[in-house]
Formats: sequence, structure tokens, C-alpha cells
Amino acid sequence: MIELTNLSKRYRSARAVDDLSLTVRPGRVTAFLGPNGAGKSTTFRLLLDLDRPDSGTALVNGSRYAALGEPLREVGALLDANGLHGGRSAYHHLLCTAQAGRIPRRRIAEVLGRTGLTDVARRRVGGFSLGMRQRLGIAAALLGDPAVLLLDEPMNGLDPEGIRWIRGLLRDLAGEGRTVFVSSHLMSEMALVADHLVVLGRGRLIADGPLAEFTRDGRSLEDVYLDLADSDFRSN
Repeated sequence: MIELTNLSKRYRSARAVDDLSLTVRPGRVTAFLGPNGAGKSTTFRLLLDLDRPDSGTALVNGSRYAALGEPLREVGALLDANGLHGGRSAYHHLLCTAQAGRIPRRRIAEVLGRTGLTDVARRRVGGFSLGMRQRLGIAAALLGDPAVLLLDEPMNGLDPEGIRWIRGLLRDLAGEGRTVFVSSHLMSEMALVADHLVVLGRGRLIADGPLAEFTRDGRSLEDVYLDLADSDFRSN
């Protein structure tokens, strides 16, 4: 489970996250929505202790990420698929990650199979398309068989077959009882896969609830999101 309590982070004069409190629970896909600059990526970075909050707490399973004994076994994260080392093969990238996290080598074959990368495991990442890099980033996130997953725009660069694949993967991961927290700008896909909706605006929470509650009147998720964003804009 993920718990954010009065979380705030400022960069110079801009407040990226503003007194954010929310709980992301296991067994469901939680869509994390908001315009560019809303604070979604900063929230993920605070959860992973890549940045320190100015105030408040960001906890995973009751602890800060930095305090977890075996973090890769508890939290899997995809932040930037383009940041993967281009000179390594997919297999070597996963091997280095497994060794760093004290994860059994057998898991490499398992996650390569689950992400459809078995046939290209020995190819260098530098020759991968963005969609293949996304799959590899997801494979790395799954390597430690974690109960919590943070996926930042995992559908970027995927072709239609890849979009269908990740849609099923996210549902399966939630069905296995994991906490699945996913940011995306693809409203149509989030409408198909998400159980719960969290929306940020200017670093503040503007919506948090079951997706069905927001769309029960027949409105599309895109319309709901735009209405929430417009309401937040008009309130300032």
C-alpha cells in the first residue's frame, strides 16, 4: 500500500506537490492523472526517495523507500524508459538489476517471457524502439516480484498490440493483489483498465475515488478529467 500524508515539495519558486494526502490500495489499478507539470512525476520521485519532500511523508508498506530492506522486492518502478543503458543487452540490463537487488537469476527468464522480450533478450538496448524499451522497463520493474508498482506513462511508444498487452498486464497484476499506480495521458486506455481515479492539479489533489463514481452518468473519462481540470483552473 502507498500512503502520502501532507506531502509537499517546492522547486525554487514553484510548488510541485502541495499538501498531498492519499492512499493507494492493493488489488486495483489506480490511474494517476493530471496535466504536464501537475506533480505526478515528482510524487513518484518522492515515493522512491529520489527527491526529499519539504514536508510530509511518502510511505510504501509503512516505510520510506530508503528504509526498505530489499526495495526491489517490494517496489517496482518505471520512470523513464529512455534512460536505459543503450550499450547493454536486455538480458544484461536485467542481470545487473537482479544482482543489485539480490534477486534470483531465474526471474530474468520469467519477466522476459511475461513482457514478450525473450526473442530479443541478447540484443542491445540501443537498437530498441521506444515500445521495446517500455517493455524492458516494465520487465525490470517486475523483476523482484514486488507487491507495489509505480509506472509513469508505461503506454508511451507502444503499438496497438502492445497497448492491448499492457492493458491485460495491468489488470492481471491488480488481480494478483498488487498495488498498481499508473500515470498516463491516454484517457481512453485508463477508462478501460483503471478501478480508481486520482487527479492532480498544480500539485494538489482535486479528485480521488472509484472510477465508476465519476463515469456513472455515462460521461467519458476524458470529459470527467477535463471538467475537473477546468474546475480547478477556475478556482484559482
